[in-house]
Amino acid sequence: MTTFVTARIYEPAQAEDGYRVLIDRLWPRGVSKARAELDAWCKDFAPSRELRTWWNHDPARLDEFAARYRLELDENPDVPDAIARLESHDHVTLLYAAHDPQVNHANVLRDYLAESPNKSS
Repeated sequence: MTTFVTARIYEPAQAEDGYRVLIDRLWPRGVSKARAELDAWCKDFAPSRELRTWWNHDPARLDEFAARYRLELDENPDVPDAIARLESHDHVTLLYAAHDPQVNHANVLRDYLAESPNKSS
């Protein structure tokens, strides 16, 4: 079973990170590809521009954002294959650029992946 964790892309890579995946739609400012030490960049997991703009990382909207984001993931035909690729690894670190370690889409995605082990079936 795959373990999913989150980390900011601006933090140095750790040996225990396992498979490192950027899950933002846009490349993070100030991070070189070499410094990122990525194994993959899965734009398919990023929230839509419209949803991201509506949310604006407002903590008061986090629950509604999470519900809308999960719906986007459910409706995205590319997500099941992306999940299957991730599930081939024991440990996956979902990398994000947001400032707040609690209020970000990576945590919503981590929970979505952990709670839905059969989404790739």
